[in-house]
Amino acid sequence: MPKPEALIRPLLDWFIKNARDLPWRRTIDPYSIWISEIMLQQTQVKTVIPYWNRWIQRFPTVEALAQANTDRVLKLWEGLGYYTRARNLHRAARIVATEHGGVFPSDFSKIIALPGIGRYTAGAICSIAFNQPTPVLDGNVIRVLTRLFAIAENPRNAQTNRRLWDLAETLVKSAVRFTDKDIIRLVRSCSTFNQALMELGATVCTPRQPACLLCPVRKHCQAHQMNRVGDLPNLSSRAASTTRHFVAFVIAAQGHFLVRQRAPDVVNANLWEFPNVETNGNAVEIEGQAQACLGFSPGFLDAFCSLKHTITRYRINLEVFFGEIPETLPQSKEFRWCKLKAMDQLAFASAHRKIVEALKTKLIAKVLK
Repeated sequence: MPKPEALIRPLLDWFIKNARDLPWRRTIDPYSIWISEIMLQQTQVKTVIPYWNRWIQRFPTVEALAQANTDRVLKLWEGLGYYTRARNLHRAARIVATEHGGVFPSDFSKIIALPGIGRYTAGAICSIAFNQPTPVLDGNVIRVLTRLFAIAENPRNAQTNRRLWDLAETLVKSAVRFTDKDIIRLVRSCSTFNQALMELGATVCTPRQPACLLCPVRKHCQAHQMNRVGDLPNLSSRAASTTRHFVAFVIAAQGHFLVRQRAPDVVNANLWEFPNVETNGNAVEIEGQAQACLGFSPGFLDAFCSLKHTITRYRINLEVFFGEIPETLPQSKEFRWCKLKAMDQLAFASAHRKIVEALKTKLIAKVLK
């Protein structure tokens, strides 16, 4: 069983020399770090970087975010998916503005009380921004710890998960004793150590084909010694994916297109989309589906495009049809007639943003003929 002291120094030294230069690592502002941690949930670093840069430019402080309207927040988040994250960021910013005077709290209990922040995110903010010895346990850290300590039990089991949290806490608290006298240029050991664990899992101790020869703590890794690195972590298989089928309708009238905003209490709440309806995947009578979805018949419908995308465990097949009517119908609570250019100001669900882009491409091709 490796001792904490044997792991800490090589990990600290390795991180200082090898850490990726990510924009949120150039600051200790808790707001900026919070935004990065929320964006990085379920999303790759390379995808997050431009979103984080745009977000910080548009909403540089928690008060700027708190004062923004929901549509602007969702528009800036458009394309990142899991939009509940953006809504929770907005809600939490308003709480910080009203209850904490616009100053992001440094106390763990106050941070974890904010919407959308769990134990991992609160620990990451406290350690990275404030150098507090709070543990972090995300997928990367779980992988590193189960391999270092040869933990064969499923980390999703409650007892094993508690053990991993305890290990992470023991390690980061042990890191407190390391100062800049021990490691050159190190002045924030808790922050550096937690980031080292996460960075090791992201770049070296990867799920498949881990680069064990590059690992700074390889000689202490029990899984490596037992030739069991590929077996750990021992994660149970997730629920099988489910395929769902939808048809969507692009209805044009006098240079406008029919769109609608999703309700505030459903998946992708408040995002915009083209009218659509779920089907059973069998051949459908499109005109009848259009009548039921739109409340009127467009007269004719042509196949426009087909899209596939994923939401959590669902695999979505979306068939899109185009229709045109001679004039726009009266506005309603459900539908809005919108010019194509104006759609750039609206936050669309990702699949429906692809429909917008396909429309632009078709119209450009038509003009160039």
